[in-house]
Amino acid sequence: MQSFLVSTSVVGLAEIGDKTQLLSLVLAARYRKPIPIILGVFVATLINHAASGALGAWLASVLSPSILNWAVVASFAVMAVWILIPDKLDGAEAVSTTHPMGVFSTTALTFFLAEMGDKTQVVTIALAARFHEFFGVVAGTTLGMMLANVPVIYLGHKFADRLPTKAVHILAAIIFVVLGGFALRTALYPHEHPLF
Repeated sequence: MQSFLVSTSVVGLAEIGDKTQLLSLVLAARYRKPIPIILGVFVATLINHAASGALGAWLASVLSPSILNWAVVASFAVMAVWILIPDKLDGAEAVSTTHPMGVFSTTALTFFLAEMGDKTQVVTIALAARFHEFFGVVAGTTLGMMLANVPVIYLGHKFADRLPTKAVHILAAIIFVVLGGFALRTALYPHEHPLF
C-alpha cells in the first residue's frame, strides 16, 4: 500500500506542468472529446509504466543491493533537479490536425511517445526498483498520471493557468529529496530497517 500511495503522490505532482500534461491540453483543445482522450492517456500510461515498472523490478533482481541503492539515490537526486526545469511541448510531439487515426488512437500513440524518457517514466523505474513492487508502483504512477491529466482534459486552459506550477514543482522536488534521503539512508546503512 505504501508503494502505491508514494507512487501516486510523486507522479501526480511531477506531472503538473509536464510536457505530457501540455499534450493533454493540446489534445483536448483539438478534439474536444474528453472520453476517448482520457482512455487514450490511460492506455498509453498503463503500457508505458508497466514496461518501466518491469524494468525497475528487473533491475532490483539483477543488481546487487548496494549498487541498486546508490542508483536509486542518484535517480531521486536527478529527479529533484529535473522537476524544477519547465517542460515545453516541442513541435515533434504536437498533434497534427490532419491525423488519419481516430481520437483514441492518436491520443494513445502521441501520449505513449511523449512519455518515453519523460520524468514520470524515470520515476516509475526508480520507484519499482526502490520498493521491489511492480503492481503497487504501476497502479500508483498510472493513477497519479490520470489525476494530473483528467482535470486538464476536462477544464482545459482555465484550470492549467490557475495552477501554481512553480510551487507544485518545488514541492515535488522536496518530495524527491526526502525520498532520496530515505534511499541514501538505506544505501549507507543497508542492514538497518528503513522507515519506508
